[in-house]
Amino acid sequence: DEEQLFLAGKGQGVSRYFRYCTDHKVVGIQYLVGVMVMLGAGGTMAMMIRTNLITPGSKWVNAEIYNSLVGLHGITMIVAMIIVSTGPFGNFILPIMIGARDMAFPRLNALSWWLLFTAIPVLCSAWFFGGIPTGWTAYAPLSVQAGGGMNAFIVTIIIFAISSAIAGANITTTVVAMRAKGMKWNRVPIFVIGATMSVALAIPAFPSFMASQMMAGFDRTIGTHFYDAEFGGSGWLYAHLFWIMGHPEVYVILIPGVAILMEIAPVFARSPLFSYTTAVVGFAGIVGLSVLVWAHHMYISGWMPSLNGPFMVTTEMISIPTGLLFLVLLGTIWRGRPWMKLPMLGVYALIWNFLIGGITGIYLSDVPADDYLHGSMFVTAHFHYTLMGAALTGAIAGLAYWFPKMTGRMLDERSGYISFWMVQIGFQVLFLGMFAAGSQGQPRRVADYEQAFATSDLISTIGAYLVGIGMIVLLYSVVHSWRKGKIAPMNPWGAKTLEWTVPYPIYLENFHEAPVVTSDPYGYGRSEK
Repeated sequence: DEEQLFLAGKGQGVSRYFRYCTDHKVVGIQYLVGVMVMLGAGGTMAMMIRTNLITPGSKWVNAEIYNSLVGLHGITMIVAMIIVSTGPFGNFILPIMIGARDMAFPRLNALSWWLLFTAIPVLCSAWFFGGIPTGWTAYAPLSVQAGGGMNAFIVTIIIFAISSAIAGANITTTVVAMRAKGMKWNRVPIFVIGATMSVALAIPAFPSFMASQMMAGFDRTIGTHFYDAEFGGSGWLYAHLFWIMGHPEVYVILIPGVAILMEIAPVFARSPLFSYTTAVVGFAGIVGLSVLVWAHHMYISGWMPSLNGPFMVTTEMISIPTGLLFLVLLGTIWRGRPWMKLPMLGVYALIWNFLIGGITGIYLSDVPADDYLHGSMFVTAHFHYTLMGAALTGAIAGLAYWFPKMTGRMLDERSGYISFWMVQIGFQVLFLGMFAAGSQGQPRRVADYEQAFATSDLISTIGAYLVGIGMIVLLYSVVHSWRKGKIAPMNPWGAKTLEWTVPYPIYLENFHEAPVVTSDPYGYGRSEK
């Protein structure tokens, strides 16, 4: 009816991107722009942190501001950027990939974005109320005792958790109930499987994060004592609630990024996906084990040392399904004919970065090694190799891959290649330097350091500037290509999934006629079944 067409933005031009719009493609673009803005904000704070660490004794910012920079950088990049970095594709691309006309709940889909959007200024307001001196984990009782900026942090997390729950329920319902005729579960694109498993993990995990912040808010405002040991509370309660969310959250971020690259690899290797079933089992294994490992973040906290061994075992076990994902990617490339376009470079970058992130994670899972490395720059480097080196690499590769379908133009390859190599080389320099500093004992979240760490920190800061310049080149490439790029053909990569069967601009309801799926989306080089 007319109201639905109005809400979907029919005939409203550019203005529909600046208001509540139920068209999933508009919501996808809103997510894309929002993620890029928050990547810029979080990246700027990262550059300020590294600038302060360029030499020992640097006073570029004082220790108070430095602490807030660390906290705001972390929570901005995790909550407002990397967790939602696959939002553009989950909203714009996913419904078309499964042959749906829209998301299952279009109004809730728009609401999930606008809730997230309203949380961003709240988070930014923390600067004006004393900042976030607690780090992104906001451990109690420090978070209860900190200034007014923590109230902004708490409100942001609560809004974010509600937004994530809405988005997760919407994606799950869409995939379960709205697949095209003939799209059996073994014909569902692997990105859709990964995104669905990711949100299925997020839906039960994120309420724990929200509960931890609500309790902190009550302690701060109405005098409860959830985290006050003097009155029977416990800081361990906060740690458990936070990490019950915090470690599954790593895989909520990681799985869609890896799934995007699994979507890309068969297209550019011109080879079938190596064992679709193995990929699904790998994702399912990670989802199942990820809820059994949270206390490895608490080895040195003094909580139940007798359970350190079991949590060490479950943490190391998660390397098994992760290894299956490596097997699928390597098997897909093996004996293929790789087409070395920009999206395919992301596959190779993921394999290298995630290999380093995974191996160093095994060190941190071992109790004796963690006793030494916990709280050091080694942990920071491992964390970034996993999230930035794998998940963000997957999101950027996905942008390069689906850019023609989302904008109708090709992403400029020359500037894209320049950006890729600058970011990847700078990334290795930055975080390998941090591994060295952490192995030597440099603590993280500290505004100054001893002369013994000077060389490692200088090298890391040089790498950070290279990454920063590379990201600026990427931003230029995206903006320039969006405005003046070469007009894209309907299917520039010769891919087989449904989104490449519709022209740009995509119809309001995606398809003139409901599609029927009759074959495997990864059947390159083999007869169709």
